[in-house]
Amino acid sequence: MEFRSSIDSLVRQRYSCRSYSSKPIGKETLRTLSRFFAEHRTGPFGGEARFELLAMTEEDHEILRGLGTYGFIKGATGYVVGAMKRGAHDLEEYGYLLEQGLLLCTDLGLGSCWLGGSLTKSRFAERIRLGQGEIMPAVASVGYIKEGTREKDGIRRRAGSDRRLPASELFFDGGFGVPLHAAEAGAYAGVLEMVRLAPSASNRQPWRIVRGDGAWHLYLQRTKGYGKGTLLFTVLGLADLQRVDMGIAMCHFELGAREMGVQGGWIVQEPEIAKPGEGVEYTATWQSP
Repeated sequence: MEFRSSIDSLVRQRYSCRSYSSKPIGKETLRTLSRFFAEHRTGPFGGEARFELLAMTEEDHEILRGLGTYGFIKGATGYVVGAMKRGAHDLEEYGYLLEQGLLLCTDLGLGSCWLGGSLTKSRFAERIRLGQGEIMPAVASVGYIKEGTREKDGIRRRAGSDRRLPASELFFDGGFGVPLHAAEAGAYAGVLEMVRLAPSASNRQPWRIVRGDGAWHLYLQRTKGYGKGTLLFTVLGLADLQRVDMGIAMCHFELGAREMGVQGGWIVQEPEIAKPGEGVEYTATWQSP
């Protein structure tokens, strides 16, 4: 996978864009994105996804009719819609694959925004012909950023960054409770910062990473009263978006590591590391050669 800009700059540049220009996405850009999603369908654990790019064109302004606006999304001229085969790591792989594509959108000069919710019976599901044995935990709006909103969104983006958890609460050395400082992380210091800056549902940042024995172990720290197990989650049939967030974090970690020249790959082999309490679940491990 090749980007024109560095992953570090794309991660820092991208934000949840809610206001779009009415200008249709260029044909060459649409071809590049469609080709990318067609070629990047397999997740880090072998799960298969399929994506469709629904976008307004100069010839067809009606293709998005009936899809809705999600209230806070204004003027989006495209949506990325995906379906993932059910599997042990389906939600994580979906987040991993779609985030790759959204970083490419940023590289191509487009804004984007993750949209989660109850989608299995939505018009999006109809458009992609969601089948039995498939899930669609989220979609993404895409398009050119509306002129005049960059400064306002930039302020909001900086405010959101200020609300993010510090690295000392996210990354640990040998076990939970022992913060891993950037000076001690070596080549991975930049990689961890890319994870810290990753988008997440309601900016909850559910990922925790523990370094141990030359490997990096990712855990999901569930937000109390949010998501899986809550009454609202069960009644509305919402996707477990915090697991999707873990896939986004994995995407940032892997792309960041490769940019830094660090080799490795994902395995699922839970280490004997004491968890700090309920609500902490092991996800995966980045193992270097």
